[in-house]
Amino acid sequence: KPKTKRAKRFLEKREPKLKENTKNAMLIKGGNANLTVTEVLKDIYAVKKPFAVLYKKKNITRPFEDQTSLEFFSKKSDCSLFLFGSHNKKRPNNLIIGRMFDYHVLDMIELGVEKFVSLKDVKNSKCPEGTKPMLIFAGDVFDVNEEYRRLKSLLIDFFRGPSVPSIRLAGLEYVLHFTAVDGKIYMRSYKVLLKKSGCKIPRIELEEMGPSLDLVMRRTHLASDDLYKLSLKQPKALKPKKKKNISHDVFGTTYGRIHMQKQDLGKLQTRKMKGLKKRPAEKSAEDGGVSPKKSKSA
Repeated sequence: KPKTKRAKRFLEKREPKLKENTKNAMLIKGGNANLTVTEVLKDIYAVKKPFAVLYKKKNITRPFEDQTSLEFFSKKSDCSLFLFGSHNKKRPNNLIIGRMFDYHVLDMIELGVEKFVSLKDVKNSKCPEGTKPMLIFAGDVFDVNEEYRRLKSLLIDFFRGPSVPSIRLAGLEYVLHFTAVDGKIYMRSYKVLLKKSGCKIPRIELEEMGPSLDLVMRRTHLASDDLYKLSLKQPKALKPKKKKNISHDVFGTTYGRIHMQKQDLGKLQTRKMKGLKKRPAEKSAEDGGVSPKKSKSA
């Protein structure tokens, strides 16, 4: 139990919510990280800010062999995403991207950096900090191969940013493009330039901004199907309530079914016409054969 009000507020922030906070990412440098890996981590931290934590000290750990240190850092910094960078002779310029579920490693994929162009090398204007990127994935492998499908899901999770209720046109200024072809993954980032076109819709041009990476997939550690389904489970309060007797067709037209009590068509009010009025004989037959007496006029 918390002893102070500050500790109580801290624990309340970390409690499960119906709408979770934006996922934070921790960027960790391995014990033998070289200059390339360090620059990659710095550039991705610049892209991911303010929802990222960069650990500048080296941490001697091997995520595929022992995951306890990653889980410790995840709990300490309240981060559910991580990017670990290392370098050795067997696996040069190595990156491990992954995510947590309940402070335990859910899945992680090892990527090798073959070519890297940093933010500093591209002498163009940059996007402001905290800009939500537009993500584009090109290549059939992202939909066919299970490992690439998980990698796509991981990259979306990592770079998607905060959930927003509405979007303005001027805010769409940053594009992250991932292309999978011939066993390689090409990551490119562009700044969107809105130029005059003579009409309401502007002319769009893309200007390379950096960083850009050529990646190769190495090892993978994927969660089982049952655990993956459990991580995707949503609380009942968030699920939309199904409305009864309402259906939609292919074109989006809404159809509703109304349940009514059985009507007596004999008592249905029709148009008042002389021809439709009942005769005295018909009325007396309905009342049981007794005709009402006429009142004498004074």
